[in-house]
Amino acid sequence: MSTPTRDQVHAAPKVLLHDHLDGGLRPQTIVELAAEIGHELPASDAESLGRWFTESADSGSLVRYLETFDHTVAVMQNGPAIARVARECVEDLAADGVVYAEVRYAPEQHVEGGMTLDEVVAAVQEGFDAAMAASGGRIVVRQLLTAMRHQARSMEIAELAVAWRDRGVAGFDIAGAEAGFPPTRHLDAFEYLQRENAHFTIHAGEAFGLPSIWEAIQWCSADRLGHGVRIIDDITVHDDGTVELGRLAAYVRDQRIPLEMCPSSNIQTGAAESFAEHPIGLLTKLRFRVTVNTDNRLMSGTSMTREMFGLVEAFDYSLEDLRWFTINAMKSAFLPFDERLAIIDEVVKPGYEALISQR
Repeated sequence: MSTPTRDQVHAAPKVLLHDHLDGGLRPQTIVELAAEIGHELPASDAESLGRWFTESADSGSLVRYLETFDHTVAVMQNGPAIARVARECVEDLAADGVVYAEVRYAPEQHVEGGMTLDEVVAAVQEGFDAAMAASGGRIVVRQLLTAMRHQARSMEIAELAVAWRDRGVAGFDIAGAEAGFPPTRHLDAFEYLQRENAHFTIHAGEAFGLPSIWEAIQWCSADRLGHGVRIIDDITVHDDGTVELGRLAAYVRDQRIPLEMCPSSNIQTGAAESFAEHPIGLLTKLRFRVTVNTDNRLMSGTSMTREMFGLVEAFDYSLEDLRWFTINAMKSAFLPFDERLAIIDEVVKPGYEALISQR
């Protein structure tokens, strides 16, 4: 099995489960939308602005990192702007070879201009629908509605997700600072979603550690873990190379709970030192249900191609390994089983077979 080139990784069909809409805007779009509403930016041209975003995200300062979202959210406060951002998101993912994506955002952060939560979701869907239609069926994109864990609107957002689940919304999520804001604060929302047979993922184990993962799974019954990188803290590698899993890590692996891992983002937030030292290497070797994701494409200056090729360079992964990540993600998608199977059998497997046969 030979190491794939970057062009081959770009051509390979990819599946994305963890991507934030407000973390993936085009710099030029931000410049134009900011000019329309008179919002002041830290740089006036797209190239300088793009550089400011990535440098701020790399600064090691959480305050400066969070400031980047102040600017993207500020220009997403009216229907046409939100629809444009959503459309361009799908266009960019399709151009990167993504065939299925779940894109998340917090509707409650986009109502300062007077829009209702329902209107925000409708605007995003308008943009997604337009771009999917223009792609000629090359990509399928669904929404994940996020509630902010430091706020108190999770039940309202959960009900919104259920109301829209047959109209483009695949599931629910909570995001925001983990420390001091455990997922159990939103237990009523998760219990409601379970009663409604709805899907949800929870940001957990990105920075706070094992208690966050444990609560997300055992108290809140999360279908997937957003990041989940700190599960590595429950795994011991002995001097002789043998590996011992703690009770929680063993449970996560046994239950095939998907881990939505975002290498570049995890490096920026200090959850990992580098691609080569990212826990994804050991977790993949141990056959956890690992998936590869972008998190915030603008802030990390990244794409699915960049994330996957970074892993190829770090771990010498083959096309067969990338196919494994991709099928993991498609198996874990919040999409009906027959639709997941169709994308695996009709898109993912043939796409990789075509690339593998060229070697």
